[in-house]
Amino acid sequence: MSENFSTATFAAGCFWGVEDSFMKINGVKETSVGYMGGRFKNPTYFDVCTGITGHAEVVNLKFDPSIISFKELCLAFFAIHDPTTLNRQGPDVGTQYRSSIFFHNCEQKQEAKLVIDELNKEKFNSLIVTQLEDAAEYYEAEEYHQKYIQKNNLASCGV
Repeated sequence: MSENFSTATFAAGCFWGVEDSFMKINGVKETSVGYMGGRFKNPTYFDVCTGITGHAEVVNLKFDPSIISFKELCLAFFAIHDPTTLNRQGPDVGTQYRSSIFFHNCEQKQEAKLVIDELNKEKFNSLIVTQLEDAAEYYEAEEYHQKYIQKNNLASCGV
């Protein structure tokens, strides 16, 4: 098995359902949930929930680019949430629930921008507000958040 995996990081609201969706995609080899894009060191879930840290709830994943491309992951990302609502998904409101792609290199940034441009022309009635942000330090969330949907035998997170 190839261990030449790439990293991708997506924010699309509450990370539980987002992680569950990505885990089901062929080529995604590993997922974890956590926080990225903020100003505090070692934030906790409760810190991030206040909205003052600047972090987003994210899903960090390792994927095999020989099986799935970053573009395909971006298309999946846009299919699992509403990228036209600013700082909210369902009942969750705040910058910690923003729609964002944290790119890990210039190619990912370029690819994400192309996908957004394509989808703005073809798919959505409103403009996509998804932010493109430099990947920053990733802080893994507390253990009870990891694989939350699976651990709790839930069909979804209710959003």
